[in-house]
Amino acid sequence: MKIVGVAACTSGIAHTYIAREKIVKAAQKLGYEIHMETQGTIGTEDELTATDIKEADFVLLAVDIKVNGKERFTGKKVVEVPTNTAIKAPTKLLKTIVEKLGLNGG
Repeated sequence: MKIVGVAACTSGIAHTYIAREKIVKAAQKLGYEIHMETQGTIGTEDELTATDIKEADFVLLAVDIKVNGKERFTGKKVVEVPTNTAIKAPTKLLKTIVEKLGLNGG
């Protein structure tokens, strides 16, 4: 399972980076490959490449604001949730997404 995503909150400080960290740890625990971009106060970090996006099974947007470059995900399965959802229950979130999208969890 390959996942790419973007984390961004209204202030671009705490929730952006906490959401990213929680999602990455949960994905790794589940044995998934993941690359999360952040869009915070200091700009975009760990920017997703076209290859990252192409190879992904789905895109997870843990965001509270409009993200830059959303058009990059055209044609991909995109799931958008608030950062709080990603922070509070990241493992449950990922399992639910995989199940609802009908993907193999491996």
